[in-house]
Amino acid sequence: MVDIVESAEALTLLDELTTTTGRDDPYSRYARLREIAPVVRAEDGALVVTRHADCAAVVRDPKLGHMPRHMLDFIGLGDWEEHPALRLLFTSMLTLNPPDHTRLRRLVSTSFTARRVQRLRPAVERLVGELLDELPEEGDFISGFAFPVPVNVIGELLGVPAEDRARFQPLIRDWTQVLDVITPEVLATADPAAAQVRDYLTDLIERRRREPQDDLISALVAVEAEGDRLSSDELLTMAALLFAAGFETTTNLLANGLVALLSNPGQLPALQAWPEAAAEELIRYDSPVQLLSRVAWEPTTIGGVAIEPGDRVVAYLGAGNRDPRQFNEPERLDLARADNAPLSFGGGIHYCLGAPLARLEAQVAFPALLRRFGKLELAGEPERRDSLTIRGFTRLPVTFGR
Repeated sequence: MVDIVESAEALTLLDELTTTTGRDDPYSRYARLREIAPVVRAEDGALVVTRHADCAAVVRDPKLGHMPRHMLDFIGLGDWEEHPALRLLFTSMLTLNPPDHTRLRRLVSTSFTARRVQRLRPAVERLVGELLDELPEEGDFISGFAFPVPVNVIGELLGVPAEDRARFQPLIRDWTQVLDVITPEVLATADPAAAQVRDYLTDLIERRRREPQDDLISALVAVEAEGDRLSSDELLTMAALLFAAGFETTTNLLANGLVALLSNPGQLPALQAWPEAAAEELIRYDSPVQLLSRVAWEPTTIGGVAIEPGDRVVAYLGAGNRDPRQFNEPERLDLARADNAPLSFGGGIHYCLGAPLARLEAQVAFPALLRRFGKLELAGEPERRDSLTIRGFTRLPVTFGR
């Protein structure tokens, strides 16, 4: 066993990561943390890890899980059921542990299969082509492409009517603020957004019960495994989770990836030659999900440090993705990088269910974008989302030149 490093500088770095300046440039701070305090106890008592091996251990260790709901009172969230934003979050598969998580994952996996995702490739290619046709010579990449691609793909998969999809971007963005620091101000915005999402999906689910369609919501209504079915509340939270995760993460993946490509124009030929490897590298290089947290159920060890039951552990996935112990020259974008193993989709039993869909969209979208436009350039200063957990942009002005 090793001792936890006590470092005033490390605490300062962690504090900086909660600021707008730190969120603009987290990677230099991650590098310094890996160097001076790869396992450090934050001021709130959580253990923070930044090395790839330690982050991978956190996401895969069965002795670590999500904070159980009965413990939320200890962090000031005892009234979580009264808040629509927290109720949707804390009753979803995203925050549950076995056996509840195991049961829900088994049920949804029956319908949300890799085969169903691969069947979407022609539709994704068609959608990408249509959106590229509509892009002006200059415009916002987020609203013109990075949002419409995933929201229409996941909307088509779930069965959300095309005319309703655009309204969800601000609603999901406001709701997912609760993935960062939860404050009364955050809840004042997140709660009404979550309530609108809940009410819309409740109505859509009831319509699918009456008139099933060839979509995922209809499949989830009908799914049964080992005599088990989703309850109405479970179906609602599952639909909300899949819809939110289906476009929020991928929107940021596409935007972060484009900025990385424009900053590294010498890598563009590799994008066409190795689209699958390129997508994986873009996911690693500037991950749309930067961190996750777990709570210890049983004694375990992470990074040589003893973890006791009740300890909270935060894994900075974005830091692990830039660890030189795992990746050669990790600060360099290398679209032909072999043996890539980004942590962006988590791991273990909580590995992101939508990872194949996000990869498919990236593999189709980036090569098509670069084939169509030979002179892509930033047309102004991007506006970054002020969040550490979800890294992305709210506006990305681009010139689309042929």
